[in-house]
Amino acid sequence: MKVTIYGRPGCPYCSRAIQISEQLGKQHKGFSFDYIDMFADGISKEALSEKLNVPVRTVPQVVVDGNHVGGCTEFEQYVIANKLL
Repeated sequence: MKVTIYGRPGCPYCSRAIQISEQLGKQHKGFSFDYIDMFADGISKEALSEKLNVPVRTVPQVVVDGNHVGGCTEFEQYVIANKLL
């Protein structure tokens, strides 16, 4: 499983998504995640909207195995629904 988190510094929801991903990494062999700092990488919400082909109004935006899941709340729901933690 591969997770990509698009976020920004100081965002508590981004921190939570990273924390969940770190927990998943400890419990699942073959799990990996990338955190992309949109501010440092110069990625606007508009550019991310085009990349993901969905409207982006908030961060983080989480992609699992190439599929857009949503924000932190949706990512937590995904993890629970799939009994990953």
